[in-house]
Amino acid sequence: MTSETLRVLCVDDEPGLARLVATHLERDDELDCETAVETRPDDALRRIEREPFDCVVSDYDMPRLTGVELLSAARELDPDLPFLLFSATGPADIAAEMVRAGVSDYVSKRGGADGYTALLRRVRLAAAGESGRFGTEGAGGPAAGGVTLDGICTVAPDGTFEFVGEEYGSLYGYDPGELEGEPWQRLHPEPAVEHIERNVIPAVTGGERWTGTSTGLRADGSRFAESKMVSATADDRLIISVSPLDSVRRPADD
Repeated sequence: MTSETLRVLCVDDEPGLARLVATHLERDDELDCETAVETRPDDALRRIEREPFDCVVSDYDMPRLTGVELLSAARELDPDLPFLLFSATGPADIAAEMVRAGVSDYVSKRGGADGYTALLRRVRLAAAGESGRFGTEGAGGPAAGGVTLDGICTVAPDGTFEFVGEEYGSLYGYDPGELEGEPWQRLHPEPAVEHIERNVIPAVTGGERWTGTSTGLRADGSRFAESKMVSATADDRLIISVSPLDSVRRPADD
């Protein structure tokens, strides 16, 4: 953090929304916050070049540069800059982009007042240095930990697959359409399901980023060891990246 007062840059091509975000941040009793507002992403980038900020809150769908493209450019100037997307674009539509770029967090605008409450909570985490990044483990960048970022899915709050990337589906032997709407438990044997429900999901919905290994279950019944990264958005959607590790025996071989 650059000073005791948190400096936040709010970026949105709709001026009223940008000012509204800034107002919510400055009025929050738990934040000592000073804001700046930009309505053009290229102006925001020039502002980041000139001034130090502790956090950026940006829309995604903007002219000239998307929020993720702004993030990528901003991180060339400040690799550790916390960057939150506050957007009406659904996380399922931009999951791969968010993971590759290392977005710190995502909050949906569609939540109304609850969305602003969630945004404040996530900015407080950034202020405390606890924001993390989707798909990264610090300075190692998006590929840190050996997680294949193309193997990506999102899981809705009800526990069903919302978006399944081609690579993610093929890893388990499915077309994406076969998995969307299905419970995530379908892709794991029971012991792995218990571990994820007991340890992983409570950790990530509490604001942590979980990276580790698990056991995947393919459509043909074979099992494999997987490297997995799991993050949660502010509205409790899961963003998952996965890559295979070692092959393990099929259940019939046990």
